[in-house]
Amino acid sequence: MDFSLDEDQQLMVQTVAELMAQENWEAYFQQCEEAHQYPERFVAQLAALGVDSILLPEDRGGMGSGWVTLAAVWAELGRLGAPTYVLYQLPAWDTILREGTAEQIDKIMAYQGTGKQVWNSAMTEPGAGSGLGALQTTYTRRDGKVYLTGHKTFITSSAHVPYLVVMSRDSANPDTFTEWLVDMSLPGITKEPLEKLGLRMDSCCEIYFDEVELAETDLFGTEGRGFARGVDDFDFERFLVACSDYGMAYCAFEDAARYANQREQGGEKIARYQLTQEKFCNMQIRLTNMRNMLFEIAWKFDNGLMGRGDCSMAKYYCARASFEVVDDALQVFAGIGITGNHRVARFWRDLRVDRVSGGTDEMMILTSGRAVLKAYR
Repeated sequence: MDFSLDEDQQLMVQTVAELMAQENWEAYFQQCEEAHQYPERFVAQLAALGVDSILLPEDRGGMGSGWVTLAAVWAELGRLGAPTYVLYQLPAWDTILREGTAEQIDKIMAYQGTGKQVWNSAMTEPGAGSGLGALQTTYTRRDGKVYLTGHKTFITSSAHVPYLVVMSRDSANPDTFTEWLVDMSLPGITKEPLEKLGLRMDSCCEIYFDEVELAETDLFGTEGRGFARGVDDFDFERFLVACSDYGMAYCAFEDAARYANQREQGGEKIARYQLTQEKFCNMQIRLTNMRNMLFEIAWKFDNGLMGRGDCSMAKYYCARASFEVVDDALQVFAGIGITGNHRVARFWRDLRVDRVSGGTDEMMILTSGRAVLKAYR
């Protein structure tokens, strides 16, 4: 397989690299990390370059590119230290264009090019995580209106997005799972921010809906197809998580390699010691495996060949392999890495969250294993 990028892809990668070189973004990211603040100024500049239009169809003013282009851009941004985990929503127009009404599409598309957080999905509840059988949030039709009641938890970006796509079940027919596009400024909505180990530039909240009044026009997608819609989009989310993990590991690896070649201990550069060399050998193997896996999956998707378990395998492998790379990098930095505010320590915290966020390791194993075995029935 040819992993080389075409001229347009190379130009896009070069463009984001030039943006990263314009200023000391790490100082800004550190401020956002400490304040638990979404880095909107940075994301707005990415959007101005068209990063939020990579997958958007040309008839919508986008580039109409594929996953290979997206993976290349995410890898370069991550290698240069950008918190790509805050960018999950930037290329996610397909869900809105596929499922939304004309009015809903117009509402969401109005944010294109702004870099602002726009929407996310709200599925998880205190008693319903990877499986939705115990989901308790309900919608009830009454007097020509729809009333939403329930409690969602661990909802990413929910402190600031203007819209959430909320999974619920019909109170009159509990086997019917349906989603609603909810304006988060409506009465009856309460948010309680949650503290996180990592991924601190993006919010996470408990969300309570108390008889929130909706209209039938707020229905998102097709009634009764809420769970199926979520499954359709899980692969894309998991692919983006895996790309972000690879980027963080790549950045930590290069930071550690530069440090090992200039740090002296016992009269020698620590890069001359064999145990240090073993770490870099293993780090490079993991990075190579991650890159090969991600670009193969991206190529398969762009050519209509992607399998059901591919993205789950990528998320599972990359979340773990990238954490091992960053952990080794942190070991190379030693005291420098675990004191102060080195970005490798930030990556270490962020990557530990990614083994839960977007689907736990355990669910990735089950999904991937079933997909593998299905081919041999």
